[in-house]
Amino acid sequence: QVQTEDSVLLFVVAWTITEIIRYSFYTFSLLNHLPYLIKWARYTLFIVLYPMGVSGELLTIYAALPFVRQSGLYSISLPNKYNFSFDYYTFLILVMISYIPIFPQLYFHMLHQRRKIL
Repeated sequence: QVQTEDSVLLFVVAWTITEIIRYSFYTFSLLNHLPYLIKWARYTLFIVLYPMGVSGELLTIYAALPFVRQSGLYSISLPNKYNFSFDYYTFLILVMISYIPIFPQLYFHMLHQRRKIL
């Protein structure tokens, strides 16, 4: 339902560029011939690409919330034979909230790695 949102393009572009750089880095490292440009790109472009990708993900989840709530997508309600319920809408909200403590931790770890490597 949200595949036409601009936010999808935002995270797809960010993660595609990130993966191209990362796997180029791994490949050249395995060949023991790592060009400085690839190393620099690996430890520098994340500064823009990581927030761009995370923003795209969060905006896409946010755009999907009304559809998920209305349709009950992936939700399981009681009563059922397993005596178990799951609300996907609430789960998505919790995922979005989890970015608050997790994103800065990962981002600052990469900044630390950048200082160490470059």
